[in-house]
Amino acid sequence: MKYFYLPLNKFVISISLLFCVSFSSSLRSQTPVIAFNTLYSGLSAPVDLVNAGDGTNRIFIVQQGGRIRYIRSGVLTDTVFLDVSGIISFGGERGLLSMAFHPGYETNGYFFIYYTALNGDLTLSRYRVSADPNRADAGGQVLLSVQHREFSNHNGGKMLFGSDGHLYLSMGDGGGAGDPHFNGQNGDTLLGKMIRINVDNFATSPPFYTIPSDNPFAANNDNIKNEIWVLGLRNPFRWSFDRLTNDMWIGDVGQSAREEINFRAAGNLGGVNYGWRCYEGNLSYRDSGCLAAGNYVFPIFDYDRTNANGGRSVTGGFVYRGTAYPDLYGWYICIDFYTTNGWLIKPTGSGGWNIRMQSGLPTGIAGFGEGENGELYAASATAGTISQVVVSGILPVRFSSFTVLEKNGFHEISWLTTSEQNLRQFEVQSSIDGNNFQNIGIVMATNTSASASYRYNHPVPANENAWYRLKILDNNGQAEYSGIISLRGQPGIDAVSVYPTIITTGMVNIRLNKPFTNLLLADMNGRIVKTKNLNRITGLVSMDVADLAKGTYILKCSGYGVDVLHKIIIQ
Repeated sequence: MKYFYLPLNKFVISISLLFCVSFSSSLRSQTPVIAFNTLYSGLSAPVDLVNAGDGTNRIFIVQQGGRIRYIRSGVLTDTVFLDVSGIISFGGERGLLSMAFHPGYETNGYFFIYYTALNGDLTLSRYRVSADPNRADAGGQVLLSVQHREFSNHNGGKMLFGSDGHLYLSMGDGGGAGDPHFNGQNGDTLLGKMIRINVDNFATSPPFYTIPSDNPFAANNDNIKNEIWVLGLRNPFRWSFDRLTNDMWIGDVGQSAREEINFRAAGNLGGVNYGWRCYEGNLSYRDSGCLAAGNYVFPIFDYDRTNANGGRSVTGGFVYRGTAYPDLYGWYICIDFYTTNGWLIKPTGSGGWNIRMQSGLPTGIAGFGEGENGELYAASATAGTISQVVVSGILPVRFSSFTVLEKNGFHEISWLTTSEQNLRQFEVQSSIDGNNFQNIGIVMATNTSASASYRYNHPVPANENAWYRLKILDNNGQAEYSGIISLRGQPGIDAVSVYPTIITTGMVNIRLNKPFTNLLLADMNGRIVKTKNLNRITGLVSMDVADLAKGTYILKCSGYGVDVLHKIIIQ
């Protein structure tokens, strides 16, 4: 008998998937099935949706060509709140990209826009509402301009005010393929960064903003611009704060292999490096000039650039905190711009992530936005529409386990449900590379309210690598995918044994039965806390963990063709 485990290239994503597989947590809760209910059409390239927070319940629509309109009392008005089409460069990824209302807008009337100027520079400007609350003053003040003239792509960017009252703005890496100027890792430019500034003084002469004293690089003479909050981003076109927890979610568009979602919990946000161009998602991209892997924060989720299982350009979304759809509450929603695939992500509560893929969603979604009441809306730049994100149903199955075991000449795939309703069938899918899946069999559902056990045998040669997942279909044609389980040939998880796994003495022992090269220890936030060079030795090695806080950690041994993971608990 052979146990399943995860042969992944990067540590952080391995942690989240390990828990999905090993403890079946990715399958334990029912999942809402979402739909995009079109409310308004006839718009020109809408890319962002913002509420003013002034009690009017208006939703402002940022159109890439330079005009801002709004919805009020359920009606899309013809009124143009602001028209800056004469000062922007529009086309491709350029244009008017985002707006943000000052937290005190109701009394001070200030708001901010982010756009590509006529010369290509990335520009942040401040505007103010006129005496007519439905129109802005025409003249604005440029607060910040970043040169961006060599390439037209990778402009970023989204603006939001944090709960701290400061303005956050994401900027692309300057464009071109592969970040040719290494801007993502260069602290002397704002390209490829998230910046954080204080815009509360409303100065009429420079400087028009100040640097918060607790910005991570606010110290002088460190060769890193003081505005920078985080670095190592490629094109963080859309990102958000969770309005309840203040956690930050960043959708970063990939180069040629991976699209990624980055997450940082509130209170632990600034000063981190997300790795581009050294890494693309969880894969190494260009190693030259890069630091050791432990210096970077890797995504909680990334997907491949294929139409079937992934896409080509992620549009980051929001965590739903409305009241109309209780089953959606707490789920983060993102979508791919070019394919019909989207994902719902939610913490498991034990350090991992529930990740659900859903297909059949609209393409061309360039941005999400919240109403004042927390309801979620989406803008399609290609269709010119505004939709509300709604729940069309609940995937009618609850899992308690999903496992794969190697038997003599076949892989035994089994799963256990605790309740089913309106369920049609399970499609068993396999892959030889972990990315491209094909159906290998169908198992009809029993639709019982009690527990039900299922099994499917897949004939395969001995020691063949394989990945498996389930496609779950209900009688209405709605579908969802399970987490992915990997079953590999030699060396297998028995190549490493760890003891004790519950540590009270401050020391963990690792017996190496194969010549691995590296040993890493990470906490449940994906932060690498210890490393050890194994130098391809075999036998017994030890690691001192007495200086670490109590909690759950993941050990990874790598460098022998696969990565082997073990969980330990320090008491």
